[in-house]
Amino acid sequence: MIPLKEQKKQLRQLALARRDALPVTWRIEVSLDMARAAERIDFDPGTAVSGFWPMRSEADLRPLMDALRQKGARLCLPAILDKTTIVFRELVRGAELVEMGYGTTGPGEEAAVLDPAIMLIPLSAFDARGHRIGYGAGYYDRAIERLHGRGLKPRLIGVAFECQQVPLVPEEPHDVVLDEILTESGLRGFEDGA
Repeated sequence: MIPLKEQKKQLRQLALARRDALPVTWRIEVSLDMARAAERIDFDPGTAVSGFWPMRSEADLRPLMDALRQKGARLCLPAILDKTTIVFRELVRGAELVEMGYGTTGPGEEAAVLDPAIMLIPLSAFDARGHRIGYGAGYYDRAIERLHGRGLKPRLIGVAFECQQVPLVPEEPHDVVLDEILTESGLRGFEDGA
């Protein structure tokens, strides 16, 4: 039997290879279309929403994040503090962005740290049950666990392309299950026990 971590690694590599093979122009067009999902993400003005700056071949959430800002969201981006911890720093127009590691940028140390009520989460692969495979470092799993430990239950929306769906993500006790997924097909929830 292949160990779970190795199974996840193999699924991650295959899903990311499929994503990397998508034409750049198509990814840009689809990312613009994904901004329409803002209509289906309800929240009160001032609600903290975490997004992420695109790296490698990820969907570009900047148009969606701008649409959410126009609806009154306080946007934040992940900031890597050390090898195990991320926090979410407020993204304010005009503020300087600094290198965050992994080829992405975000707000600097002077930015307010927010507890997102809605989280747009990057991923490598997902299944029809809402289980996800991240990039292997566990940053989001630990950040969500910390929020849960403080009694907060953010709405978890994974962001991917349809080609990143796999038949079944192997489960580990620390894995966090998504509430919804946003792809080029739109925003949808998951079937219980699918």
